[in-house]
Amino acid sequence: MKGYVFHGPGQSAWEEVPDPEIREPGDVIVRVDAVTICGTDLHILKGDVPEVRPGTVLGHEAVGEVVETGADVRTVRPGDRVLVSCITACGRCRFCREGMYGQCRGGGGWILGHLVDGTQAEYVRVPFADLSVYPLPGALANEDAVLLADIFPTAYEVGVLNGRVRPGDTVVVVGAGPVGLAAIATARLFGPERVVAVDLAASRLQAAKEFGADAVADASEGPEQLVEDLTGELGADVVIEAVGVPETFELCTRVVRPGGHVANVGVHGAPSTLHLEDLWIKNVTITTGLVDTHSTPTLLRMAAAGRLPTRRLVSHTFALDQMQEAYDVFGNAAETGALKVVLGVPQHEVVPVQPTV
Repeated sequence: MKGYVFHGPGQSAWEEVPDPEIREPGDVIVRVDAVTICGTDLHILKGDVPEVRPGTVLGHEAVGEVVETGADVRTVRPGDRVLVSCITACGRCRFCREGMYGQCRGGGGWILGHLVDGTQAEYVRVPFADLSVYPLPGALANEDAVLLADIFPTAYEVGVLNGRVRPGDTVVVVGAGPVGLAAIATARLFGPERVVAVDLAASRLQAAKEFGADAVADASEGPEQLVEDLTGELGADVVIEAVGVPETFELCTRVVRPGGHVANVGVHGAPSTLHLEDLWIKNVTITTGLVDTHSTPTLLRMAAAGRLPTRRLVSHTFALDQMQEAYDVFGNAAETGALKVVLGVPQHEVVPVQPTV
């Protein structure tokens, strides 16, 4: 088969790789029908995630069909259409028993496209399938479902739930990329008074308005003043960091109110300064986290009911073998306007229907 292989910082290719095989009784093999690219994949290509070894197939999000199962798999069978979660869970270790699947110590956690071959390929082996793949309702299209593998659970769990968004809050989301937009959409489920989006790109600020932001601010123009004006100089109740660079994290700590929450979602490749000389007295809670995907069943039900704006995040679609082109578009989002790219979506010819008399 073919897969998108990491060969070291700045080096990758869509090339022939060995077909995956069942290795453990809990494995399944999934034929990949739709896959997407994550900002974390870009961090890997930059060398920010040194645990990823050259030769690894990238990707940790997919929708596909089960083609083979191990002897111990009970929840799916060949022919089932499933969501492949970005997190696998052994179900037995201490962290899995507490619902912290991202911290699994039994061989799971974030391993796809990280420690083992991932989903940006024609087929993928998924370990611990009973807790790591989810049967999909027929009404949920591939390009909607694939966004529930990572982006929506990450925004919801690490951003909104960790940040403890409550009714009446002022929520500031720093970074209006795909995760930031998903954070805006899921924060609105809790009835905040207002949501403010901060970004450098005008196109993403416009997208933030479409996803429910009540106000937007250019990060280069001092958004601190806008937040002060909107909150009577108190600051934001919840600030969600969805970029992953020192400047944006430090901005979050400047605009949060005393007693507020900063929820860091971004993947950081460099140290940030924690200004405890200012924060020690403010009772601020700062959380970090890798998604656990404990919310995936809930989000799947909401998506199937049309309660999540999944499809609106998909700005570009490609055939699976256009992986390099998709990476180029996604990696240059400032120029291309890319939000989320999905590969493998069937391209149907549109035939105009002549009206009948």
